[in-house]
Amino acid sequence: MNRSLSTLTGRSRKLDGGAVFGSMPRRAWVEWMSPDYDNQVEMASRALLVQQEGLNILVMAGTDALLAPPPRTCRCQPQAQGLLDSLARHGLGEGQIHAVVLTHLHAVLPHDVEEAVREGNAPRLLFPVARYLTGRRHWLRARHPHPRDRALFVPQIVRQLESSGRLRLLDETSCDLLDGWRFHVSDGYTPGQLLPEIDMPGGPIVFAGDLVPAVHWLRLDLTTAFDRNPECLIDEKERLLDHLVANGGRLFLPRDPGVAMIKVMRDRQSRYQPFDHHADLHRLDS
Repeated sequence: MNRSLSTLTGRSRKLDGGAVFGSMPRRAWVEWMSPDYDNQVEMASRALLVQQEGLNILVMAGTDALLAPPPRTCRCQPQAQGLLDSLARHGLGEGQIHAVVLTHLHAVLPHDVEEAVREGNAPRLLFPVARYLTGRRHWLRARHPHPRDRALFVPQIVRQLESSGRLRLLDETSCDLLDGWRFHVSDGYTPGQLLPEIDMPGGPIVFAGDLVPAVHWLRLDLTTAFDRNPECLIDEKERLLDHLVANGGRLFLPRDPGVAMIKVMRDRQSRYQPFDHHADLHRLDS
């Protein structure tokens, strides 16, 4: 099967460094990511474009970039570059996306989008002809969120997905719409997160979602304050990384500011180490 993979870059987001690095002492993680005056670190919002059998498929970690950017109120405002701009650089418009695979439905919205939602002017969902694919168990969590992560679900997004008529809920580890794909299920960050694994000649590529958001999270003991079950997450991370090591696979990182894809090895101290770094992908072909 002919298949090509490319990175798409959305608007970066800033998160509290203490929340991002969980119980890791600040003196350790400031060497990895420099916080600003408000102790926030910048994380990427990177999506994966998969083109196969005449289909254009997006894989996204959460729904941060799923809402259309609000119009500028005046021309003097700078236009922030986002997912649609990155898509246009590949010669595609939003109407040419056939499917959007959502690992989960959490969202940390850009400030202007959040303000529009708060004022009752929630923008429309992007990709007007695409099917939206996400896990059934996670969808139940989004419909009836637990207080632990209720703030990470945007009700306006959930309602628009439900009313779109194009929502497809996945139960199994594969999907008949996506030939050559499998899914790993992760419950440690949020119940029912689905991590796609895509067959490629050089070994499978796994979209890491928020299980391994960036290179530093190859450390098994490193978790975030957002994880609902850190011990479960660590076990899931170890199983996934061992699977990649055994199969010569690669890991796609949606949140790392500088690295899009890596291979993983295990050193003599049984620590996972990245190698063969890619900052960007442009039509990685099968």
